[in-house]
Amino acid sequence: MSVNESNYKAILEKTNAAGATLVAVSKLKPVSDIQTLYDLGQRDFGENYVQELVEKQALLPGDIHWHFIGHLQSNKVKYIAPFVHLIHGVDSFKLLEEIDKQAARNNRVIDCLLQVHVAQEATKFGFDSEEVVLLLDTIDKYKQLNKLQHVNICGLMAMASFTDDLEKLKQEFATMKALSEKNAERGTLNVKPEMLSMGMSGDYELALEYGSTMVRVGSLLFGARS
Repeated sequence: MSVNESNYKAILEKTNAAGATLVAVSKLKPVSDIQTLYDLGQRDFGENYVQELVEKQALLPGDIHWHFIGHLQSNKVKYIAPFVHLIHGVDSFKLLEEIDKQAARNNRVIDCLLQVHVAQEATKFGFDSEEVVLLLDTIDKYKQLNKLQHVNICGLMAMASFTDDLEKLKQEFATMKALSEKNAERGTLNVKPEMLSMGMSGDYELALEYGSTMVRVGSLLFGARS
């Protein structure tokens, strides 16, 4: 068994104390490992690849909350729209429109997070801070026109830089916290409290200190990926 039960209990205790949700990132891990964590009480799992997520969802208990945390292509939304719990990485208005369309076809409202690009790495997707504000204004206008009625923007998501530079991480998390608080003051989103998904295995404790409400932890729970 490759699940680290002691790590799981310790991380869960820390996230619970912070009032945050632990998403166990199970990409490239076998169904048996997910079932092990499920049996320990874990219900939120994150996957990066659509095909893998669809295959696992069919084999595992129906009350799992599946989070899609990878880069989602518009043409693949239809495969996860029937069951996905939360889409973390909405990085374009086009993608949001497709999620809305596929959610409507499934008679659902799908919760989404807007991805903000705070890291200095070119591989990260997302909007910058100003684009987020403009996008939220656009979403409000569309909803007033009875469009985008099948998506629910619940908050923001970010991937910090992959670095050991503590000050850089603090700066990036502080930027996200400030942006989240700014949106809360404007009353932009209709979800209270708003979600802020940030923090992974290497930096989740710091992210919690900066107000993360959802951390995405994989290797500390399941071990390193090959």
